[in-house]
Amino acid sequence: MKKVIIESPYAGNIESNIKYARKCVKDCLNRGEAPICSHLLYTQSGILDDDITEERSLGINAGLAWANVADLHVFYLDYGMSKGMYYAMDAALKNNVEIEFRRIK
Repeated sequence: MKKVIIESPYAGNIESNIKYARKCVKDCLNRGEAPICSHLLYTQSGILDDDITEERSLGINAGLAWANVADLHVFYLDYGMSKGMYYAMDAALKNNVEIEFRRIK
């Protein structure tokens, strides 16, 4: 199984974006991949608060730390690219992690 980092929008319409991110995880699993979607994990109640700048940065950097073991960095584009996704794309390029753009709608 390829180890995949998932990027999709989180900020904005959080409820809708969480539903979309879950679909992205399922899409990866259906492709036989092993995904990590840090913005679904780290933003759960009691973990990190995305509205607190320091906690948001901590979550983003923790998710990007997976680049050391990832085979692929996937960007789901049905809702466009967020600032966090652009930041992640720069990190993927710097770490020589293969990038793929997908849509699931």
